[in-house]
Amino acid sequence: MKLVFPVILLLIFIIPGHSYAQAAEKLILYVSLAGNDAWSGKLATPGKNKADGPFRTFERAKLEIEQLNEKGSIPAQGIQVLIRGGVYPIEETIVLANKHAGKTNAPVLWKNYGNEKVQLVGGKAIKKFHALTDAAAIKKIDTAYQKEIFEVNLKADGITDFGAITNRGRPGLEFFFNDKKMQLARWPNEGWAKIADVPQSGELVYKGELPHMRFGLPVGKHYGRFTYSGNRQNNWSNTNDIFLHGYWVWNWYDEFVKVQSIDTGTKEIFIEPPHSHYGYCKEQRYYAVNVLEELDQPGEWYLDRSAGVLFFWPPSPIATGKAFVSLLNHPVMLLDSTENVQVEGLAFQFSRGNGIVIKGGKNNLIGGCTFSNLGDVAVKIEGGQNNGIAACNIYDVAAGGVLLGGGNRKSLTPAGNFVENTHIHHYSQWIRTYQSAITISGVGNRAAHNVIHDAPGSGILLTGNEHIIEYNELYNLALETGDVGAFYMGRDWTERGNIIRYNYFHDLTGPGVHDVNAVYLDDWASGTTVSGNIFYNCARGVMIGGGRDNVVDNNIFIGCKPAIHVDSRGLGWAKYYFNGTTNTLFERMDAMQYKLPPYAQKYPALLSLYDDEPAVAKYNRITHNISYMGRWIDLHDGLDLNTVLSRDNIIAKSEKEFKNTGDHIMNENPGINNYNTGNFRLQPGALRYGFKAIPYHKIGLQKDKFRKNPTKTFNTK
Repeated sequence: MKLVFPVILLLIFIIPGHSYAQAAEKLILYVSLAGNDAWSGKLATPGKNKADGPFRTFERAKLEIEQLNEKGSIPAQGIQVLIRGGVYPIEETIVLANKHAGKTNAPVLWKNYGNEKVQLVGGKAIKKFHALTDAAAIKKIDTAYQKEIFEVNLKADGITDFGAITNRGRPGLEFFFNDKKMQLARWPNEGWAKIADVPQSGELVYKGELPHMRFGLPVGKHYGRFTYSGNRQNNWSNTNDIFLHGYWVWNWYDEFVKVQSIDTGTKEIFIEPPHSHYGYCKEQRYYAVNVLEELDQPGEWYLDRSAGVLFFWPPSPIATGKAFVSLLNHPVMLLDSTENVQVEGLAFQFSRGNGIVIKGGKNNLIGGCTFSNLGDVAVKIEGGQNNGIAACNIYDVAAGGVLLGGGNRKSLTPAGNFVENTHIHHYSQWIRTYQSAITISGVGNRAAHNVIHDAPGSGILLTGNEHIIEYNELYNLALETGDVGAFYMGRDWTERGNIIRYNYFHDLTGPGVHDVNAVYLDDWASGTTVSGNIFYNCARGVMIGGGRDNVVDNNIFIGCKPAIHVDSRGLGWAKYYFNGTTNTLFERMDAMQYKLPPYAQKYPALLSLYDDEPAVAKYNRITHNISYMGRWIDLHDGLDLNTVLSRDNIIAKSEKEFKNTGDHIMNENPGINNYNTGNFRLQPGALRYGFKAIPYHKIGLQKDKFRKNPTKTFNTK
């Protein structure tokens, strides 16, 4: 017996094909543009005799994984699908379903091979440009520019679906040159035109939005047209292809509308329905796109949709450039109810739809990927558990960066989904409002260590409960919009338990008539904690718009005007939310069944809300903050420091005199001597009055396997 047992044990480990031996291995599959789906997929390059090598398609690699799952033969260390470098045109969504899943400790990884660049492209390369010859176009384009412009017939290249431009939809076909999105020929080339007037005669289309009034009229009231000044529009001949993009009534809401006709005699532009949702107002801003007569500078293009001809003025020699148009209307990749799948190091480009959608499932991760030149939100996470993206780069996308959803609001069940260590910038390039870098919804999700900047509107939009927003850096936002927040939530008393901590908000001034708020708790947002953040050079630091039970604690405000704003708007301009005109707040309370668990237990303040002056911003606590320069606090609608608790704050050099026995007022620097170099640490010996150190070194992008040397925009030492 002493000899037999070791022999049997040895055989278990060395017999080929034995399940234990197989389970201990890691399977590596390869996909290459030089591959063949008839090969084994287990070689990185084709063999010398071309008898074996990598797979050619993702579908073949998926089939191999599917067959292993059917047999229960996923190796103990998982499967790697390594993709060789190159441009892979994606004509149909790559769907990874449950049959392509990995195991808890044996994930299925789809990754670029080595450091090779893998581009998954939802479009088509365009190569047949030639000099301008179209007779009709020659008559319309300025003679000084004609020699610079090239044309290509997309229909002759098999492209007939150009998409549709709608009011708040996506751009349809987009054109890219040398990895940059080109500009549809527009007027004016920079800035905006303004509505001269909105004639009040003819067939009424929209009666306006009462009680708001402007220029003596209900806001937005119109009869299907508006007027322009100047004579530029008189030159536009083919109105069938012209679209106008504007902030037609409010600086927080933009839309595209289609020109129906132009009356050059009365200087009236008639709009083809559907009209702007809020109507049109005098002096609001807009510009025109896809106007052939305005093809007048490098980087612009025009599409004749009826003929299928694209005209282009290249910014560099077209012979050596690379041109693409976007075609795929669906996600490039979909993880559908799968588990333990990882996608790493891939680039998603030149598509009309999303880069990746994760729908349900759990423990799926997108890491170190790049999403650019997309016509929709880059990444969508729809439900599931512990799904997320990390260390990705998202930029030059038509809509938002990430839609992060998951969790059940009625049961307050968290999802644990996340966006981490991701750089998101120059997003919302088509629709400019409500397309944020991260839109977070549901329950119990997290956005952390992200850097977000350079966009027309918001950085983070939030709905739901118990989310955590931490260690992010947000700057240069709201560059085009007004009445907006770098972080924004609002209009629901039940959305509570959210935490905004250890973030760095800076250089947020904005051009809008209502400025920009770094943290905007709009329209009765309540039960939110804002703690340990840095607010530097912000038009407003924290806006509490009528809400209650909010905590603003242990933050640094430098040069904010004001640092904090609190109002009881339900007693003033927004009283129509409480007089029966608009019942949104009450309907949302009922929808969450706030009188029953879990809401009645988790948020007991909701039970007494209706009997406690709901229009008054009560029980907000502002403590242990440091405010230097700028203005400390603005209180509106009859609020005072008997209603708003302000205690143990250090208020230094406020431009508006402030007196409160519970706070500490000084006329000198409170000890943040190097803030202009990005160092916000208090000097040794500075008075703190309960203020606690902020973990500066954790803010922003962090070093990981994808980011070897992340850039910091402020001093962490």
